[in-house]
Amino acid sequence: MSSSLRCLRPCLRARNDSIPRAVRCAYIRFHSATQALRWPNEPTRTLETVGKSGSESYPRIKKEEKAISYLKFLENYRNLARGETKVGDEVVVRGRVSTARVAGPKLAFVDLFESGRNADLKSHKVQCLFEYKELSHMNVDVLAFRNFVKGLHRGDVYSVKGVPHRTPRNELTVRATELPQLLSPCLHPLPDKIIDKETRMNNRHVEMLLYPNISDGLRLRSRIIRFLREYLEDEGHIEVQTPILADTAGGAVATPFETSAQHFKDRQIALRIAPELWLKRLILGGFDRVFEIGPSFRNEGIDLIHNPEFTTCEFYTTYASLENLTGTTEDMFLRLSRVIDEFALTDARSLKGLKLKFDPPYRRLDFIPALETAMRCRLPDLGSDNAHVEMISLLKERDIQMPLEPFLPRLLDRLSSIYLEPQCDSPTWIIHHPECLSPLAKSFRHPETGQVVAARAELFINGQEFVNTYEEENSPVEQRRKFEDQLSFCEGDISKGVDESYIQALEWGMPPTGGWGCGIDRLCMLLAGRSRINDVLAFGTLRNVLGLRRQPLQNLDADREKELDALLPTLVSGSEQKV
Repeated sequence: MSSSLRCLRPCLRARNDSIPRAVRCAYIRFHSATQALRWPNEPTRTLETVGKSGSESYPRIKKEEKAISYLKFLENYRNLARGETKVGDEVVVRGRVSTARVAGPKLAFVDLFESGRNADLKSHKVQCLFEYKELSHMNVDVLAFRNFVKGLHRGDVYSVKGVPHRTPRNELTVRATELPQLLSPCLHPLPDKIIDKETRMNNRHVEMLLYPNISDGLRLRSRIIRFLREYLEDEGHIEVQTPILADTAGGAVATPFETSAQHFKDRQIALRIAPELWLKRLILGGFDRVFEIGPSFRNEGIDLIHNPEFTTCEFYTTYASLENLTGTTEDMFLRLSRVIDEFALTDARSLKGLKLKFDPPYRRLDFIPALETAMRCRLPDLGSDNAHVEMISLLKERDIQMPLEPFLPRLLDRLSSIYLEPQCDSPTWIIHHPECLSPLAKSFRHPETGQVVAARAELFINGQEFVNTYEEENSPVEQRRKFEDQLSFCEGDISKGVDESYIQALEWGMPPTGGWGCGIDRLCMLLAGRSRINDVLAFGTLRNVLGLRRQPLQNLDADREKELDALLPTLVSGSEQKV
């Protein structure tokens, strides 16, 4: 394959029209995917080619009092004049080799960079100057200096000791006073870019090295979580951790992941789909305000905005009404938007500024009245025995596609997704959902429609849900009825589906409580201006995690070459026929 495709490199780069298009496409696919991880004429190195043993190439790091970050170095010596050197201020900087420029046999410039810094801020890199005249005073001979320059490799991690210096071209530089120490060699050639999307996601660590702005989404995620934690703690909430593994997964309607444990082989264990029921048990135990930021798991689909493993923030506050909860949310999001605006200007300039305005109060849509207005008809009595049949007839009249399992809650949810959610471009509350959509929320009879609705509100932005909040049902009798109704909608077995332990806990008397939940991943997507959940997860969705390559990068070329060798005759013959 090397001879069959690589020999065409000059003519393909010259865009020679005589080359069949299929052959050109095969070459481009080959060199834009796996070959993007190779430097031309620079093979993968080994420790033998580095010239050091394993222990010498990977030394233990020593405490260095003179070590300084790039940002601090740039700030401390920004006032140095051109050509000035701070001889007495010796510093140590560490980082990866980005570029190396040789200006003669006795002079070299090396740019080091720190991972995870934004390239737009210019605080992720620092220039180092290696001049033999300066190093010769440290008993460095010419041969050692030349071997060092010759051995410079993009991606190697070095520790450089030197003094601050500003070059005649006004570049703040570390002027080395001794040969640098190799801390960790990069055995693979670090490419300039990776074009193939699959290759990028399957080698996420390499992608982050090449594109520092990729890490902006992760740093933003960290800042959002820190803000939520600080905000809730300032409001008097206590952060807790609740079980992820249990015999049942409650708190939401979703399909759980199931597993087993070594000590309970006869019992099936489920990963939690929400921490809600555990957090309300803590309210029962005497905590007035609790919150948790952590993972949940749902064995469902993967798309641009969903992943089976996701992070949520939930808090519970005693004696909080629905108005208290919506007011807290609006204040929280207003403050968060200001924090993110400042963060984008100072630490992550690749992030787009927020175009949305989070100034309260937010617009409100009352579920049933708003739905009836949009559909121009009255909904049937949703508490009647014929409600399910009448709702199916209503959807058929309007040629609305039925959900896969057309239970009453899903029919109402389908209507909301068609008529209500598209109205929610700016921050909008959808409030007072029908009772069947909210089995864990308190309910009441709506004064206008006469329907039984939940004391619940969902915050939608750009047509997507970001916050779900409601007054918690604290009556064990009503909670049992709602659990049974929920199962009857999907013809479930009541004896197996009712969470008896939670109902028994409610019998101890839970004070009126307001609950609040928000998906961290989707919130990060909104504030980062990203359209894919991949961009705010360190290693992408479950599909990407399971697709991570288990084989070394250098072995991928042979596999790709075999594939293209088998494909090339077909491509060539097909192209010749077209010509």
